[in-house]
Amino acid sequence: MRVLVQRVIQAQVTVNHKVVGQIGPGLLAFFGVHLNDQPTVTTWLAKKLTSLRIFSDQQGKMNLNVTDIEGEILVVSQFTLYASCQNGNRPDFKQAALPELAFLLYEKFLSDLIPLIKKPLQTGVFGADMAISLVNDGPVTLLLEK
Repeated sequence: MRVLVQRVIQAQVTVNHKVVGQIGPGLLAFFGVHLNDQPTVTTWLAKKLTSLRIFSDQQGKMNLNVTDIEGEILVVSQFTLYASCQNGNRPDFKQAALPELAFLLYEKFLSDLIPLIKKPLQTGVFGADMAISLVNDGPVTLLLEK
C-alpha cells in the first residue's frame, strides 16, 4: 500500500460538480493498493499517518502531528499510485489491485483511521472521477509505503 500525504491549508474533492469532502488545515492522503497487499497493513498506515510530526510547533520546528493541531484528514483512493512508466509513454497499472480488493482495503483503512482522529474523516468517492483542489502547506509531501 502507498499513501501519498500532503500537508494542506485546505483541500476538497468534487464529484459531478458536488463537493463530497473538504477539510481545513490537515492532511490530504491519496491511498493506493498493490495487487499483493494484505489487510494488516492498513492499521500500520493509519497509525503512521496520524503520528507523523509534520506540523510546526511554536518554535517553527516540525514537531506536531495532525491530532495535536486538531487538524482534519481527507482520504482519496488513487489506483494510479501504482502506475509504471518504465516502458513506453502510456502508464501501465498491472501492479494496482483489482477494484474489489482495493475497495475492501480502502474501507478498512478508513475504519482504522476513524478512532485515531479528533474530527470527522472526510473522503472522496471510491472509483469516481474526482476533481481535487488543495492548498499545499510548505510544501510538505511524503510517501508512506509498507
